[in-house]
Amino acid sequence: MQKITMLLVSLLGAGGSVPVGATNWLEVQGVEPAGSTERFRLWGFIQPQYNYTRGSKLPAGPFADQPAVFNLIGPDQQSNSTSQINRARVGVRGANFPLDGKTNYLLLLEAGRNGITRLGDSAVAASDASITLNHIPHARVRVGQFKYPGAEEGLQAIQVFNYINYTSVTNQLLLERFFDGDGSDPQDANTPNGSTGAFRDIGIQVFDWFNWAGFEHTYAAMVGNGNGLNRADNDNHKDFYLYWAAERIFADPKGSPRQGLKLFGWYQQGKRTLSFVAGAPGEAEFERRRWGLGTTYRRGKWRAAAEYISADGMIMNGTDGGAVPGSRNNADTQTASNNVATDGKGDGFYLDVGYRALAKLELDVRYDYLDRVRNVAADEREFNTWTLGAQWFFNNKTRALLNYEIRDARAPGSASSAPPNQILDATDNRFTVQILALF
Repeated sequence: MQKITMLLVSLLGAGGSVPVGATNWLEVQGVEPAGSTERFRLWGFIQPQYNYTRGSKLPAGPFADQPAVFNLIGPDQQSNSTSQINRARVGVRGANFPLDGKTNYLLLLEAGRNGITRLGDSAVAASDASITLNHIPHARVRVGQFKYPGAEEGLQAIQVFNYINYTSVTNQLLLERFFDGDGSDPQDANTPNGSTGAFRDIGIQVFDWFNWAGFEHTYAAMVGNGNGLNRADNDNHKDFYLYWAAERIFADPKGSPRQGLKLFGWYQQGKRTLSFVAGAPGEAEFERRRWGLGTTYRRGKWRAAAEYISADGMIMNGTDGGAVPGSRNNADTQTASNNVATDGKGDGFYLDVGYRALAKLELDVRYDYLDRVRNVAADEREFNTWTLGAQWFFNNKTRALLNYEIRDARAPGSASSAPPNQILDATDNRFTVQILALF
């Protein structure tokens, strides 16, 4: 923890000399620009991409010589080299509806091949569907399905994300998958129930922003189902979200992204209900808490970001032997399943820097660290990833992204020669290239 805190503090302190993007995502996503009278504005984007790993197989354990799930490409997890349409989204948004100038809406549909549309067994699904009421001073009200206020990687618009894949800490601690059990049934793959959470919930949010002491302050409080996308509450428990950000906005060069230094913190809490736990059927409830703090900075040719994330309860805990869920072990006595550490604790952070080397070229580097289930020595796993990236901007609507991820994982509670570390040593680096076009 001390190492993580020192890294974050050092980057926060370096804001004036090591420029680290800064955007008010609650404003951009929740309301229309001031004075807008457009009732219907069509927009969207497409993200075709290619993914590759060496496809190293499991070197040890009960599933030895079978494919390693961490070396396959999601969401299908069938190949280590594949092209796919990662996202294909089209939406409409508008203001002045009804004709009082204080109401706006957003509708966004997803048709790509990812955790929203594939796991939900639907070719097209709504990712966002919300209405914002701007009638109460300093307390805008947004209702429907939308991104909950939280971590920067989840809250920001994916079409301006500077990388292709999320960090390990965001992917494993925050990008929620919903399961019926904890994975303890040896004959059940425990596949996710419906789509990923996609950093979204259905509920009601109160938010606004105001200027004070030279900073733009933004707050949000939300109550949601805590059951992901396009589904009603399954257990009568609600999730609660809190968010605060303070941003020093710099003068914006014409045509450039917003320039500023943003500091933020967030918290979320809820309960999850499982129907098969510790090897036996029967409903059980578990707390799920997440919180984080971080910073983003953009000025001139430089941008950077850092965030620390902590998790308590309901942590995804890998698959049996690192195998693909649904696979049978070599003795044909067990089915590999997705596992959940219901009382697990974990944390991690990322540090990210980008530099606009040329008018059309940005070079990026990101380091992220995850300590998963650190409260149980036998289950603890550490993940270290360096991502080297480049973005080529054909114009302000189309760009190409190239990422190479140097991935390392280990089980600190086991000997280096033990099966868990033999398996983790087979983690491949990952290469991904993507074209993004907005309209």
